[in-house]
Amino acid sequence: MRQHNRRRVLSVFTLAAICAGSAATPPVSYIRVPNGGIQPQVVEQAGIVHLLYFSGDPEHGDLSYVRSLDYGQTFSRPLKVNSNPGSAMAIGNMRGGQLAIGRNGRVYVAWYGLPAGKSMLYARLNDAGTAFEPERNLITSAWGIDGGTVAADAQGDVFVFWHAPLPGKTGEANRRVWMAKSTDDGKTFAPETVASDQPIGVCGCCGIRAFAGSDGTLRVLFRSATETVHRDMYLLTSKDRGLTFASQKVAEWNIGACVMSTEAFAQSANGTLAAWETEKQVYFGKLTAGAPTPIGAPGAGENRKYPALAINSRGETLFTWTENMAWKKGGTVAWQLYDRDLKPQGPIGRADGVPVWSLVAAFAKPDNTFAVIY
Repeated sequence: MRQHNRRRVLSVFTLAAICAGSAATPPVSYIRVPNGGIQPQVVEQAGIVHLLYFSGDPEHGDLSYVRSLDYGQTFSRPLKVNSNPGSAMAIGNMRGGQLAIGRNGRVYVAWYGLPAGKSMLYARLNDAGTAFEPERNLITSAWGIDGGTVAADAQGDVFVFWHAPLPGKTGEANRRVWMAKSTDDGKTFAPETVASDQPIGVCGCCGIRAFAGSDGTLRVLFRSATETVHRDMYLLTSKDRGLTFASQKVAEWNIGACVMSTEAFAQSANGTLAAWETEKQVYFGKLTAGAPTPIGAPGAGENRKYPALAINSRGETLFTWTENMAWKKGGTVAWQLYDRDLKPQGPIGRADGVPVWSLVAAFAKPDNTFAVIY
């Protein structure tokens, strides 16, 4: 894929030294999604920035993939991901595509597809890296889906997750997290199985997020729906490549409504971080044997949602999210830098212009600076 200059960096903020004798806080640059796209999903791996985005009618649009070899200064020509035109949806912010990079740099994409509730669609980049193979619907029995996420490990496993009711059942209390697994680099998949091990339900129109760590640990964040009002955040963890999962409550939230939330993961040499939303505030925390200690975004902000994380080689973290977004309403991107001990450094940064139905994403550069894509 040849490189083409498809976007521009809007601005770079270099913050002053935090205190005498300390290193300057890494600058943060803003990058707009190429070609007017929305809902960026980004993975930086081995010097390549992989970016997935949505474009077109929010009810039936398309997914495109680009990559950058110069950390966002230029992006390649877009490759269309979905072979069936208009088979992707952006309404609700949490129904767009998700991206994973597996063995030998293979690119995988999964998305909540159309027709709605009946399609967990998936496509992978071909062997030559020149086009995506035809999309496939991975559902064999778990219909009535929402959400949708993908993860891939270094052993050739690819995991696609979504949530849907148990066959023959209805209602959020009967929803479960389902997994379809491939052991041959995403070429074929076994029929889906239930991954969630407790009857706690799943929030009907909330997103889920999966992540395969470098140590082989597979993790999934999702929101429960016990007795309708207990919409708590749960973490599923598998140490055996998806054969079994243990569940753990991460955060509580009692509300009798679907909050249409999303989650995020990031990993460094110091461990794995997870991010989520609770009561119109965003949090992140380090995943350990016990429940993570939640770190809330500092200061005041209206309706904070859609968190994202990035960690640089020094172990510093960029935590970013949106503010003031609602149904059919765009908003503001905000971010906070943290040192390797997860202490906030410098002021909150903000920029207007997050489009309707969109999200934010972030990655770290080799010089330990960060980029926020929106």
